[in-house]
Amino acid sequence: MKIKVIAIDIDDTLVDEEKKLTDSVKIAIKKAKSAGIKVVLCTGRPLAGVLPLLEQLQLGGQQEQYVVSFGGSLVQTTDGKIISSVPLGYEAYVDLEYLARKKGLHFHAISKDRIYTADRDIGEYTIYESSLVSLNVSYRTPAEMRGVKIVKAMFVDQSEVLDAALQDYTEFAKLEDRVTFTRSTPFYYEANAKGVSKGSALKKLCEELNLTADNLMAIGDGGNDLSMIEYAGIGVAMGNAIPELKKSAQIITADNNHDGVARAIEKYALN
Repeated sequence: MKIKVIAIDIDDTLVDEEKKLTDSVKIAIKKAKSAGIKVVLCTGRPLAGVLPLLEQLQLGGQQEQYVVSFGGSLVQTTDGKIISSVPLGYEAYVDLEYLARKKGLHFHAISKDRIYTADRDIGEYTIYESSLVSLNVSYRTPAEMRGVKIVKAMFVDQSEVLDAALQDYTEFAKLEDRVTFTRSTPFYYEANAKGVSKGSALKKLCEELNLTADNLMAIGDGGNDLSMIEYAGIGVAMGNAIPELKKSAQIITADNNHDGVARAIEKYALN
């Protein structure tokens, strides 16, 4: 098994608790790139929230480097060539927004360049997401969202509020013929188009590169990383990963504050 692609989640994986890249991680990724391995940031973030990290890692603006964003909805080269784009769709958005109101949850939808909320009482995690990924927030009614290309949507609230809303899953289950749900963090419950995941995106990328899952190593920590950990030939769970991910991974590395990504790359991709 020769690793030719390393897919890395960003939050609580690639970056430490201060959302920064450590020197060890930068060095390991530089070594991987020099060895001809493609390093693919694979994240639930919008593309705008990935670009600064791509620049820091010297992966930005290149024809033969790749990025997966919006939880797998968008796969492209880092210089902008789109390989796969799967939007959520307006009808699914309307149903999700209505469900959020029924459940009393904060909710927002994301396009490539903006976050939209239909709630004037903007949730604290919508503001947090806006700051994290460098996207502005706009208020729009559901009717005004017609024509907006929605990439994904998110229920965003305190973890205990989300937990309570998800106890009765009946209304969410009714949408699963059109929507894929993932719990990316305790305070994010994300909705992508049916079949969209980090794993499905990486499968498309491997097909584009004439590679197989055996050539892929994936590193992550959260629920939205599970699909890529299960797909990859080598699935690596961070030391701070959720129990379900650790159970599915072949390897458990150190946590994101102790260079878990760098250690995994050095030991399993470069040796």
